[in-house]
Amino acid sequence: MAKRLLSITVNGRLREDAVAEHALLVDYLRETAGLTGTKQGCDGGECGACTVLVDGEPRLACITLAVGCEGRRVETIESLTVDGRMGRLQQAFHEKLGTQCGFCTPGMIMAAEALLRRAPRPTEQEIRDALAGNLCRCTGYVKIVESVQAAAEGA
Repeated sequence: MAKRLLSITVNGRLREDAVAEHALLVDYLRETAGLTGTKQGCDGGECGACTVLVDGEPRLACITLAVGCEGRRVETIESLTVDGRMGRLQQAFHEKLGTQCGFCTPGMIMAAEALLRRAPRPTEQEIRDALAGNLCRCTGYVKIVESVQAAAEGA
């Protein structure tokens, strides 16, 4: 199995790791970087549970090669905590009951984070559009949308 040295910034920290050329970003994050907040749901880019930000844009880690992120900035759900405390989106999801089983939540929050960075006061339709690639099997999305709206209002 061919490996190469990967230089990547993960959650603000520069890392250099030997990775297999075919390793997926989700596996690199979970197994090599030890960041288990990123979930592997469908394993085919269909559910959005593995959404992370690559250079500030949402990316599905289950269909992205780790080596394709050479020299880039990757942010996971763990990057949103502040001094060990939940960030604004995490807190809003907690307070507004935007989480049911929680499996999709990291991906939802990362997709919402990308939205709020580019549109700090999004409309409901903009929120729904930004989250369209993230599936939740437990809810009707109402509480998820309300959570994102609450985070935007609290900014």
